[in-house]
Amino acid sequence: MIERPEALRDGVLVVAKLMALSAITAPKGRGVDNVSVMILHEREELERLASTMEEMSQEYGDVFARDADGVRRSEAVVLVGCSIADFKLRQPRELPVDLNLAMSLVNLGIAVGSAVKTASMLNVDNRVMYTIGMAAKRLNLMDADVVLGIPLSATSKNIYFDRVWPPRRQ
Repeated sequence: MIERPEALRDGVLVVAKLMALSAITAPKGRGVDNVSVMILHEREELERLASTMEEMSQEYGDVFARDADGVRRSEAVVLVGCSIADFKLRQPRELPVDLNLAMSLVNLGIAVGSAVKTASMLNVDNRVMYTIGMAAKRLNLMDADVVLGIPLSATSKNIYFDRVWPPRRQ
């Protein structure tokens, strides 16, 4: 990773905290708060996550290794997870999926959407990645049933889009 000025890292961490605030305060179905948030920003934490993603690429495919490269180049990663909650709703016969699961995932989606909106408004590049969430689950980083990861970067070009795989080495 290219060394970044301390002020840049500090700024991205402030945005990560504001993203956590956005996710936590996002509206929840029936007021059931089943969303949790965690911020990873230490180099050792990010490397452990990236290494786990690379290991998982053997099982799940190259997309995990590609995304691991993005994690290594990130200043921070925001994890947003949800627990499958009991919304105290009757399951409609017409609905082919479990209503508690559906509502839990809707809460997660709204929280993630609120978080990435905050990052975007503050000009920090990000992308929602299920690969990061799966690695976080494998590492037991969060007490959540489903986890999504949002890596954060502040460079002249968004490192999470227009990616080349395998990466070009300089």
